Amino acid sequence: MIEYNYPLFRPPAEANNIIIRVTYGCSYNNCSFCSMYKTKSFEVRVIEDVFKDIDTLANSYPDARRVFLADGDALTLDTEYLLKLLSYLKQAFIKLGRISLYASAQNILNKSSQELKHLRENGLNLIYYGVETGSDIVLKKITKGVTQNEIIESLNKASDAGLKISATIILGMGGTKYSNEHISQSALVINSTRVNYLATLQLGLEEDSKENFYKHFSDFEMPTDAQLLQEQKKFLELLNPTNKIIFRSNHASNALHLAGNLPKDKSRLVEELDLALEIGQDAFVPNKFRGF
Repeated sequence: MIEYNYPLFRPPAEANNIIIRVTYGCSYNNCSFCSMYKTKSFEVRVIEDVFKDIDTLANSYPDARRVFLADGDALTLDTEYLLKLLSYLKQAFIKLGRISLYASAQNILNKSSQELKHLRENGLNLIYYGVETGSDIVLKKITKGVTQNEIIESLNKASDAGLKISATIILGMGGTKYSNEHISQSALVINSTRVNYLATLQLGLEEDSKENFYKHFSDFEMPTDAQLLQEQKKFLELLNPTNKIIFRSNHASNALHLAGNLPKDKSRLVEELDLALEIGQDAFVPNKFRGF
């Protein structure tokens, strides 16, 4: 059996798929709101050890069709390492149809366009990308380490290479003070790129991240559920994507679960938000059923 190094995180969509650990932790690990990898240092696993895990998992799940490469941002790995890994995965799982991983603006921009295309041609299909916010003001306050222009540039660079993108925006990330700035600039990012999947989560702060978060974002005030749904409504209203986007707001953190395709279902989604806001708290997911 595989001995995973915990904590282990993966996107909700990868819950039933093969998870291969290629790194420990996150290569950046400085976002003030995130506590996911604060208990571990970043480390690249020896590729021969990864191959052993692949052999074990392939023996147990020979018909697996999807693999997720963990931890925090596996795209930071050298392209040569990733190409060897992709080749080994294709040999081990003969029915493999999708390989995905977390990625950041930093490690996309650190690779050439040719490297990204080569990775796509060799089996990397999908990247999970935490935009969080498109606001330069808020990006600085949450110590994200990138600018709006770098986010747009990296997303378009990935799209041009043929990679599919699942992007995430976090409602409430600007607090009450920067709510309009956060939402308008986040919509601008999505409208300026070609993401394939888009999700909205609600901000949640773990106890071990609050001190660092408020140190950098001293004027932060957490919005109410109603204010967060107003943010989501405005965000959807401002979205005018140039391509079809599969939209979901069904993470455990969300006060209201939504699903649809953009731009086709935009009006319906806004109507559902209006109805929930009119009903009030009784229409929201109870707090005891939420998590982050």
